[in-house]
Amino acid sequence: MRNAMAAEWTKLWSVRSTWWCLAAGVVATVLGALTLGGAQATEAMREGLAGVRIVATEPVVSAMAFAHYAVITLAMLAVTSEYASGSIRGTLQAVPIRGRVLAAKALVVAPAMFAAGVLSGAVAALVTYAVLASPVFGGLTVFPIGEVVADLLRLGLFCALMAAVTVGVSVAVRASAGSLTLMFMLTMGLPLMLVMTGVQVALEVSLRMPLFAGLAFMESTDNMTGGPIPYSPAEGLAWLVAWAVLALAAGQVVLRRRDA
Repeated sequence: MRNAMAAEWTKLWSVRSTWWCLAAGVVATVLGALTLGGAQATEAMREGLAGVRIVATEPVVSAMAFAHYAVITLAMLAVTSEYASGSIRGTLQAVPIRGRVLAAKALVVAPAMFAAGVLSGAVAALVTYAVLASPVFGGLTVFPIGEVVADLLRLGLFCALMAAVTVGVSVAVRASAGSLTLMFMLTMGLPLMLVMTGVQVALEVSLRMPLFAGLAFMESTDNMTGGPIPYSPAEGLAWLVAWAVLALAAGQVVLRRRDA
């Protein structure tokens, strides 16, 4: 396993797509946080809510609803690029136990995305605080260290689990276009369609899908549902872990049964 993980680590960091995805994630997180935080501060000033205080990481967490697609893309390419180039054959010859290949990929990509999520979130929080603390935005933004650190750790864990879901889906689907389409439907397309039906059962199902579960875990108040998600952060984490386990299990079944 140590050798398999070392190989996956080398493959992950030796291609330019990894760095492009990370850069895109940082930019998307910063711009999204500034946009959402600026809108929130402007609305508070317009309504005369002088007592409102916006924690610097609050808009960062909300922005992750869109910025996490950089994480999905990176995790997907860690799998599908090998199938596209045919190098997966060499990988499976070097590590014949296929479950070990899947585990090595997940154990390398997920912690890397945890670190990337924390770092990009920290950068976005600092930039957001620096901009929104100015008199132009009413100086409503605060930077409480304890809350900020807790939010960043939750954000990193969300990115890690979404990466694990993506690895499992990508191993099962094997193609970049199909994997990205399926991940979009799981995270955004299908949940929003279910919400728009207005049917209570459909709404409850949509709120347990990966993105909304992650937003509940991160305690996001700006989550496209019109209000807070009606269950605890612990339950959100449990649903997100369940999706990761399900996706990896599906990937393992396909990996064992199909030729490379």
